[in-house]
Amino acid sequence: MSTVQPTWVEGAAGSGFDVDHLPYGVFTRDDDHPRVGVRIGDLVLDAGAAEPPVALAPYLDAPTLDPLMAAGRATWDAARAWLTEVLTDASAAERVTPHLHPVDEVSLRLPFTVADYVDFYASLDHASNVGRIFRPEAEPLLPNWRHLPVAYHGRAGTVVVSSTDVVRPYGQLKGPADVAPSYAPTARLDIEAEVGFVVGVPTRLGDPVPTSAFADHVFGVVLLNDWSARDVQAWEYVPLGPFLGKSFATSVSAWVTPLAALAPVRVPLPAQEPEPLPYLRVDEPAGYDLALEVVVNGETVTHPPYRTHYWGPAQMLAHLTVNGASLRTGDLYASGTVSGPAREERGSFLELSWGGREPWTAGGEQRTFLEDGDEVVLRATAGTLTLGEVRGRVSPPPRPRSVQKAGES
Repeated sequence: MSTVQPTWVEGAAGSGFDVDHLPYGVFTRDDDHPRVGVRIGDLVLDAGAAEPPVALAPYLDAPTLDPLMAAGRATWDAARAWLTEVLTDASAAERVTPHLHPVDEVSLRLPFTVADYVDFYASLDHASNVGRIFRPEAEPLLPNWRHLPVAYHGRAGTVVVSSTDVVRPYGQLKGPADVAPSYAPTARLDIEAEVGFVVGVPTRLGDPVPTSAFADHVFGVVLLNDWSARDVQAWEYVPLGPFLGKSFATSVSAWVTPLAALAPVRVPLPAQEPEPLPYLRVDEPAGYDLALEVVVNGETVTHPPYRTHYWGPAQMLAHLTVNGASLRTGDLYASGTVSGPAREERGSFLELSWGGREPWTAGGEQRTFLEDGDEVVLRATAGTLTLGEVRGRVSPPPRPRSVQKAGES
């Protein structure tokens, strides 16, 4: 049981943003000067303005989380301890209160500079569902899947913060009966409900990261929506995997939950058969019990459970670096679609509609994939914590450049 005293911040005690959470973000107020913020209840603490200790000031009085993330675990622990102290010690209230701002009165930014982005394919239920949809007469899992965490390298420059609109992308499309591909907006716009892991401490080229060093390098966790154009993806992905069907947008939360805050929800991974190679073996518990929720236009349509994920985040990081690939501060890697065994636990509309053949319902309307104007919100809880949500609305596709007139945008 925690020995931390209750917070003096009104309305925060018992909320999903109590002192056992304290997620980090970056915000602006009246001016355009970004500040490191820490969420407590429905308020944001301007951490740099709240007179942090001299040793922490360079990391908290900054325009992004990058310096804090790069500083390492000892600094992360020290910052968390100081924040907990000032938000629970009533004698600090008078000094700190002027630096607390309502969260709905600030603008939230992408909190860190995304260096590289890698997306895994690590849910057994998701991979099995996709295999059955596309290869109904064959084994759903390819031979390598149970031996290593499969992944693709995404595009860091199109990672956007929650509440950024997502424009329906164009691409090459070719259905099974089409003689040749066409160029058109995707008709199968999808989401993938995922958990993202944010790297803080970098490594040198040639130095693999063992599973035991996961918490020394990963700063925190964000919810992540890997938007996907399924028809573009279907035509392009053989033989080298996803490309333009994924690279147009990836949305992440504006709040980064410190890895330390998730210690109470660590759970064992599902049984892994065959036993992984030595570099992928972990000390349990190596998974996390996060309960996700996918909301479309205000209606919850599915509840993906992260606790069932086959490959854990320490294994993903070890595999990502086992060939000597270096880490950089701000590297982001994602879990892949989070799905459970039940239909109401599927984390993508590809699965929920079973390839477009079994419509699902939102707002009284039957759907298979997303329509223009739809708003998708990903939410999650982790025990008593509420993770920062990921929100995005689908905007119509622009007119193709080939038909625009001079002066139009």
